[in-house]
Order: sequence, then C-alpha cells, then structure tokens
Amino acid sequence: MVTKTEEFIAKTFMAMADGLAMGTIGPRPKIALTGMGSELGENNVLAGALLAAQKGVDVSYIGTQEHDGLRTVFAADAQEGHRKMEAMLEAHEVDGAVTMHFPFPIGISTIARVVTPARGRQMFIAAATGTAGTDRVESMIRNALYGVITAKACGIFRPSVGILNIDGARQAERALRELAANGYDLRFAESSRADGGSVMRGNDVLQGTPDVLVTDSLTGNVLTKMLASYTTGGIFEAMGFGYGPGIGEGYDKLILIVSRVSGAPVIAQAIAYAAELIRGQVFQVGAREFAAARKAGLAAVIEKYKTVVRGSDGETAAPPKEVVTAQLVGIEIMDLEAAVKLLWKQGMYAESGMGCTGPVIRIAENNAAAARMILQQKGYLA
Repeated sequence: MVTKTEEFIAKTFMAMADGLAMGTIGPRPKIALTGMGSELGENNVLAGALLAAQKGVDVSYIGTQEHDGLRTVFAADAQEGHRKMEAMLEAHEVDGAVTMHFPFPIGISTIARVVTPARGRQMFIAAATGTAGTDRVESMIRNALYGVITAKACGIFRPSVGILNIDGARQAERALRELAANGYDLRFAESSRADGGSVMRGNDVLQGTPDVLVTDSLTGNVLTKMLASYTTGGIFEAMGFGYGPGIGEGYDKLILIVSRVSGAPVIAQAIAYAAELIRGQVFQVGAREFAAARKAGLAAVIEKYKTVVRGSDGETAAPPKEVVTAQLVGIEIMDLEAAVKLLWKQGMYAESGMGCTGPVIRIAENNAAAARMILQQKGYLA
C-alpha cells in the first residue's frame, strides 16, 4: 500500500522530471500580455497566450476576453492595456510583459531573436526597435553590449558578435575591438565569406553566422520582420521570438515587443523568451556586463568614435517635467536630441523616445500643436 508520503515524493519527482523536460524547473515566471491592437485580431493573441501557458508560464492576459487557465485583466483599448501592464510591473505582480508598439525612452533598444533559414540557427539581432543613443555609431556600440547581455541570459556563455555591413559598421567594429583590447571579454564572429572578418554580409544573416548581429534598430526591424514572415508573404509573422526585450543601463522593466502581425506561435515564443530571461537573471547579467564595459573605458570609447549630432547643445536645461502623452513622429534619429532641446529652449518640456515606426518626441497634449509648428519651421518635421 502506497503511503501519503510516498505519493507526495512520487509526485514531486514527476514534477521535477516534467520541469527538466520543458526547461521550467523553478518558480513559474509571471508574464503579462496585452491583446489589443493586433491586426490579426485579439483571438490570435489569446491563442499565443494559451500556447505559452501550456509550456509552464503563468500568463496574465490584458484584454477584453477571458479563458480558463489564464488570469484576465480587463482593458478597453491598447492605451488602457499599457497603463495596466506598467502598473502590474511596478507593483511586481508580474516578472515581465509582452506587448505591441511600446515607446521606450532613448537609451533602450530591443534585442530580437530569430530563426535563420539556411541552417535553422537562432540569432539575436541587436537591435530591432528602440534606440540606444541619438548617435548612430554610439547606438551600435551599445547594441552590441545589449545583445551580449541578452544572449548570456539565454544561456550562451561567450556569444560571438558580428556587425552588419551598413553605414557605421567599420567605426563600430574599431570601437568594439578597442573595448576588447581594454579588457572587455568580447568574442568576434567570422564571416562565412572567403575574405572573413567580423563585418557580416547578407549570406551571414541567412546562415546565422554570429550569435549576436549588431545593426541599427531600423535595419534590424526590417530584418526581423522578413525572417519572421518570409514564408507567409509578409502578411503573418510565423517564425521566431518577436522583437525582444528593451535593454539599457539602469532600465529594470522586462518588456518585450511583438508586431501587430505576429501570429500566435511568435507570441507564444515571445512569452517563452521573457520567461527564459527571467530564469537567466537578465538584470543581474546586465549589471555585470555594464560594470565590465565601464571598467574597459566604455564612455571614452563611445566619445572617441561617435559622430557629431546636428545642433546639439549640451548646456540646455530641461523645463519642469510634465506628463507627456502626445507623440510627434517623423523626426530623423540624428536630429532627435537637437529637436528636443529646441523645444526646451521654448519652455516646453519634451522627451525623446522610439516607437515601432521610428523616433518620436513625447510632449504634453496642450503643447503638441505649437511644438509641431516650431519643429516644422526649423526643418525638423515636414
């Protein structure tokens, strides 16, 4: 006859065996998911949540529908959904969140995770949304660091880093090699092409040559979309893990991005990606990597290699802070800092940010029209 103690032990070992098989040993991560705004409908997002819940994640679904096995937090629209998501993160009701079209502050970029078609390798694209800095080369240097942090949190001990062959690639490469020479542990990938090198070609993107592919966020966004939806003609993202977590120094909210055309499989993978980052202690990994990079002279290296931003004025002080709910779009990334400071000079509090379609200036609703006129007159907006 089986005793209650033996039954308990048997159930415990079965749970451990299931956890090892599914990679879910330890507390179940709690992830919030917003469902409004998808071009494929809320049912598609809900289906992704259910797939993730079956894999051992506690999902809080923020939307208008409910389903057994999911905690539902009702919200009428995407704006209310974001407010409730951020409140849940602040209150530590959830460990992380997955959402669409979230405007990260400048200094934060997201690290996408894709499956490359030639060999089925996973690759991190640094970055896919957001922007790590207002300077192109500075952004790529920081993106490399953010990609390394994310890859390490996902279990890659020494990820290889390659730089996509775009404007600024050679400056970014020199800067990263100088950082490595100063003592920061950085392993460079080698191109699959005959002439080699750590600057990656299109062939390397398809093959997944590096663990971390460094690029600017707009190029990375296009690459992520293509690798996610090339099998569907671009109307439905069927592969990969979405656009990834917002990473940046001092940023301690785990928010991952999916597209408004991400299918249920991608949404489920994005939630699993968030859970993996929680288990991999991404913020602790980030703290160690940032400390090591600073020790190797990160600030001096960035200052040495970054380009000059048009019209920037480091002495312009910000007016008193206001609630900024309006967004001005259409700003060139290289002009973003100068445009914000121009508004400060006019007594208008403004913040820079990055949405899914590019840079934004965030400003109070009552100042939005006047700010747009000023920026148009100075040539920052069409």
